[in-house]
Order: sequence, then structure tokens, then C-alpha cells
Amino acid sequence: MERTKANRKPWKKNLYENGEYEDNYTDPSFLKDMKTNVNLTTYSAVDAFSGATRLSQQICVVTAFLIIFHHLYTERIGPNLIFCQSAVGTMLGYFVYAGRNIQLAKFIEDSKTAVAVLVFGFIFSPLLHTLTNSISTDTIFSMTFFVLVLHLVFFDYGISAALVSKAISLNAAIFGAICLASRLSSSLHAFVLLELAAVFFALGPFLVCKLYSIQLLVLSIAVCCYFLQSISHIILYSYLSLLLFVNVFCPWLFVRMQKYKNNINGPWDEAIVTEEGS
Repeated sequence: MERTKANRKPWKKNLYENGEYEDNYTDPSFLKDMKTNVNLTTYSAVDAFSGATRLSQQICVVTAFLIIFHHLYTERIGPNLIFCQSAVGTMLGYFVYAGRNIQLAKFIEDSKTAVAVLVFGFIFSPLLHTLTNSISTDTIFSMTFFVLVLHLVFFDYGISAALVSKAISLNAAIFGAICLASRLSSSLHAFVLLELAAVFFALGPFLVCKLYSIQLLVLSIAVCCYFLQSISHIILYSYLSLLLFVNVFCPWLFVRMQKYKNNINGPWDEAIVTEEGS
């Protein structure tokens, strides 16, 4: 005869010992180890705003690159002038980044690498300039927009997350630069734009990370606004609206939604093997 509920053996956390219980039975003792919001970290409005400014800084970098492309595309500035200015800026940035730790041997080695990159870039620029001739300009611009958004999504903002991928971020930015380079008037223009892409997206993040501050962000926004207002007021207003969304609305929403965070941890979680100290 089947045992009554009162005479059943005590429930255990072993499946093969609980044959007298229903499949969906949950014993009160099973939930005694449940914990809520273990190691929960809450952020203040200042912390959220500070984190958002990192994204705004990279948006400024992308915007500055697109401004330079526009000036090359409309022939407002010649490629020779931009190349000389970027070379001088790169050299100054290198010394600022190295600081007092600069070594002659390392400087010579880095210079050789830079020259090799420039030589190969100059050799292959005619090929890259005509690489997407069969694709319409509207498609190129749309594709560039999406890959630059991809660059911003996967960019390393100094946090540890599964979404962060320096390789994807850099490759997306370089691919966008190659797409834009194909719309310029000559292979020299394309070479200069690709050289700028290497400076902005491959070398620039190291210097920006070292010198980052709110003052640098304000300066970057001011410079971008100055050049955007001469290009299009609609683009300028869109740019400012984006920055307001990133720096004001998103931090406010993030802080407000923290009170709804409710993670539960208990004996049903996957076991974690830890090594005890010898």
C-alpha cells in the first residue's frame, strides 16, 4: 500500500531518493539557501554619467573622422595638408603617450613599423580606391554607418564584458574607412583617409585612454560642433541630440531602473569548483 504523506521519508536533494514525492514537488528546505542580488553593485548618477562620457568621447572620435572625410570628399582641404597635419599630430601624440619612458631603440623600431605600414598602404591604395566601384554611393554610406555603429558597440570602454571585442571594433572601423575611401576622387585621397583611420582607430584609443578627462571631452565636442555647423545645421542638431541622449537620458534611466534588479541565486545554480589553498 502506498504510504501516506505523513509517513513519507524526509525529502532530500537526491532525485533517486524522492520516489514518493510528485515530480513538481518543492520542499521548503530547498529554498532556504536562496539569496537575492548577491554581490549587487549599485551606481550613483555621477558614476553613470562618468561611464556614459566614455561612449561620448568615442562618438566624438568617429565624428571627427567623418568630418575629415567630408572635407576630402568635397575637396575643401587637399590630401597633402591633411597628411602632413596627421603625421605631425601622430608624432606629438607618440611623445605624449611615451612620456619620460621613451627609448631611442623603441622609437626607431616603432618608426620602422610606421614607415612599413605607410609604404604598404600607399602601394595598395589604388586597389582599395577601386574596390567597391560597382556599389552605389548610397549603399556605401549606409554600410559605413552600420559598421561604425558596430565599432562603437564592440569598442573597449575600460569595462570587462563579453560584448567587448577590440578586433571586431577595429576591423569594423577600418572596413568603414575602406568603404568611404572608394568614394574619394583619387588614390592619394584614399591613402590619406586610410592613414587617418589607422591613427584614429588603432593608435588613438591608447592616447585617449591615457589623457581622458571631462575637459578633453568638452574640447572634443566643441571642435566637432564648430566644424559641423559649417557642414549642416541638421547634422549638428542630430549630433547634439545624440550626446544628450547618451549623457543625460541613458544615465538617468540606468540609475532609475536599478531598483528593479532582482537576481536570485540558490542550490539550483551550476556548481562552481574552487581550489582550496594548500
